[in-house]
Amino acid sequence: MDSTMQAVLQFVEENDVKFIRLAFCDVMGTLKNIAIMPSELPRAFETGVSFDASSILGFAPVDKSDLFLFPDAATLSVLPWRPQTGRVVRFFCSVRTADGSPYGADGRHILRRTLRRLADAGYECRVGAECEFYLFERDAEGRPTKRPQDNGGYFDVAPLDRGENVRREICLTLEEMNIRPESSHHEQGPGQNEVDFKHAAPLTAADDVITFKNVVKTVAARNGLYGSFSPKPLADKPGSGMHVNISLARGGRNIFAPGPDGAYSPAMRSFIAGVLARAGEICAFTNPVPGSYARFGSFEAPRYVAWSHQNRSQLIRIPAAPAPEYARIEVRMPDVSCNPYLAFALLLAAGFEGMERKMELAEETPYDLYTANAGALEALPASLEEAIVRAGGSAFVEKVLSADTARKYLALKQAEQNRWFAARDKEKYQDEAYFGVL
Repeated sequence: MDSTMQAVLQFVEENDVKFIRLAFCDVMGTLKNIAIMPSELPRAFETGVSFDASSILGFAPVDKSDLFLFPDAATLSVLPWRPQTGRVVRFFCSVRTADGSPYGADGRHILRRTLRRLADAGYECRVGAECEFYLFERDAEGRPTKRPQDNGGYFDVAPLDRGENVRREICLTLEEMNIRPESSHHEQGPGQNEVDFKHAAPLTAADDVITFKNVVKTVAARNGLYGSFSPKPLADKPGSGMHVNISLARGGRNIFAPGPDGAYSPAMRSFIAGVLARAGEICAFTNPVPGSYARFGSFEAPRYVAWSHQNRSQLIRIPAAPAPEYARIEVRMPDVSCNPYLAFALLLAAGFEGMERKMELAEETPYDLYTANAGALEALPASLEEAIVRAGGSAFVEKVLSADTARKYLALKQAEQNRWFAARDKEKYQDEAYFGVL
């Protein structure tokens, strides 16, 4: 057992820890966990804790249902909303098979595998997520309603912004869990909020998105509210996205920073070209529910596969950077209902493929795509059904995720679509299947 594990065991002993949650995500990115007692932690580190994987969406069949959770010692976090006497801590876990090998549908493993490819080529990646969500009131029975908490707008302040205390509690809770929010504010929609995160290693960034969603749900409930990550909860209001900021360094230098002449490196241009080339194929993973496609094309959510500088109507924009270390690209397609491990893996793999193939980047489209004629620009899928079809024919998706994981995921998504097609009241079905869950 290494020194980090020894330090964890010492922390557990010295800090009155009574319950340990071993956390992981199903293939859709839904957080799952099992609680063990502190006396079981050494065994968990050494041999893992078994669970019934046939009961986890997108995991193993019933005849191969034994999988094992191995806690990642570096992800130890105290849950601040649990009692301080008899504390509860949480680890994110690696999922492994009985022979100790990584389980193919484990999102953390898929992202790690992608990052190894980048590292082997000498690149270090950083990712920062901007996460939007709504706060809704609950009814007398505690059920979520679609009544927003307030009627505030972009960057509003109290009393029009009634979410500032909830955002404050969310950010302070995240800080207690060693997660660093960079900023928070009221967004455009009534009851809509945003928390942005400082750039981090992609695996940490994905872990932080999962933690963030859990914290928002928990803090909102403690305040009598419902925190919703539905990408389009209100038909005539802005949708909620997850803008993904990406930078790439080699030899300690940010290769996304412009040179002395203001030009971008061929590597950066090819990275952007790679993401654009695969955008339609990966949409079913970055935008996994029907509401994801209702979000596209309005309120600063992209519709077309294009890029530009500072332009929020584009799929990829290059934000203004006051210094080289802040240079990055912003991918504006994903939303927070996605599995961030799969989404980050696919985005990074697409960019890296562009670099490997030295793809040429098309000219930027420096105009407002909400009002201008899009001309011959490729459109993103118009529905989840279309996105499933495009992903199902993608050798690239199968290469990044594995053919088995891609098939499982897309089969589950198609089953969701079939239930939607069969529903007589489609709005009611979407509320039950997505709004009350996401």
